Amino acid sequence: MSSVREQPPVERIVRPFQDFADKQSSGGILLMVATAAALVWANSPWAGSYSALWHTKMAVSMDGFSISKDLAHWINDGLMAVFFLVVGLEIKREVLVGELSSLRGAMLPVFAALGGAVVPASIYLAINAGTRGAGGWGIPMATDIAFALGILALLGRRVPVELKVFLAALAIVDDIVAVLVIAIFYTPRISWEALGAGGVFLGALVVANLLGVGRTLVYAVLGIGLWVCFLLSGVHATVAGILLAFTVPASSFINAGEFLEQGRYILDRFERAGDKGENVLTNEERQAALHALNHATYKLEPPLQELEHALHPWVAFVIMPLFALANAGIPLGGNIAGALTSPVTLGIVLGLVAGKQIGITLFTWLAVKSGLSELPGGIGWRHVYGGAWLAGIGFTMSLFITELAFSNGGLVEPAKLGILLASLISGAVGWTILRMTAERNTG
Repeated sequence: MSSVREQPPVERIVRPFQDFADKQSSGGILLMVATAAALVWANSPWAGSYSALWHTKMAVSMDGFSISKDLAHWINDGLMAVFFLVVGLEIKREVLVGELSSLRGAMLPVFAALGGAVVPASIYLAINAGTRGAGGWGIPMATDIAFALGILALLGRRVPVELKVFLAALAIVDDIVAVLVIAIFYTPRISWEALGAGGVFLGALVVANLLGVGRTLVYAVLGIGLWVCFLLSGVHATVAGILLAFTVPASSFINAGEFLEQGRYILDRFERAGDKGENVLTNEERQAALHALNHATYKLEPPLQELEHALHPWVAFVIMPLFALANAGIPLGGNIAGALTSPVTLGIVLGLVAGKQIGITLFTWLAVKSGLSELPGGIGWRHVYGGAWLAGIGFTMSLFITELAFSNGGLVEPAKLGILLASLISGAVGWTILRMTAERNTG
């Protein structure tokens, strides 16, 4: 009697959901759903419960040490540190082996991202210079790659893969710029004692990397200490996520040849042990072979890749939707006309909608015409222009910088309204341009 189980009914039920979760663009679609839910909830008869939920106080105490924040701040300062950790892991991977690993290959997304940061910030400052909202210049600099890829997913195979790669690389450089802006310009005061303690944890992480420590648990424990120190230092705690990512080893502990040699030997052992029974549960030799194969696989997979794959689903399907649910709920009643004409709203809308498309397209053209880089095969200038519109979807990072830029609650809602409006316009126009480009090419 065979001991191999048939596919259980529950696996057949959850398989469509697993397939959905495996798609990178699915996170953007879920982000849209969470945003819509936040807007509906904040403008429903139960709007009071929406506000009350995110202002619920939560505290963590241990031996006289206590951190107390409301639920929204735990998400923005705590869970978003994990988001930035994954961003840091992606940046490190791209710099080592991806689109940013060669100077010529990196020049195109670097130029595009710089144009998409400088021009929107300049437009915002031109409108808000000398006003209370001047500090929000960093808000329209951001690009939300999850939303952008979600829009591209709606076009399916009509969009070249090269465009997705270009947008992803652009977003990586955009994230680097955003992190630098947050660390340098949105840190109001610094506790040097806490920052010094954070330096000790960072030093320990670097030593662990140099010693070849591969256990991700070690980096997780030291990373929590680093996050607490940054939280208390005044430097935004999410920067700890980026620094932690840069210390996670990106190399394997055995090479591919050694893995193949060990793997063949282990599989031979597994096959020879078959005369003692097919059931692994009662076959100790096969159990030992399985453990050895798992260990060899563990030594081959770099900790950076292991950690990125483990955290990505949590970031895409839990952390970012929670962030959107907590931050995108804007009451649309009251003086909506006044909010729409606010310099902050106008600066963000024009920065994201006009600034992104002009800055990215212009700087990409300059990089190509100067000979520093070239357009990837498979995409033309219409694709670049459509992608530049999609880059005007700021959302996650823009909302995040809004919370840092404006301690004055009166400016937060106009800023969020501008982000949502700009993201809606940019997404719709970008999708239309790329769809028309696909139809034109097909014709």
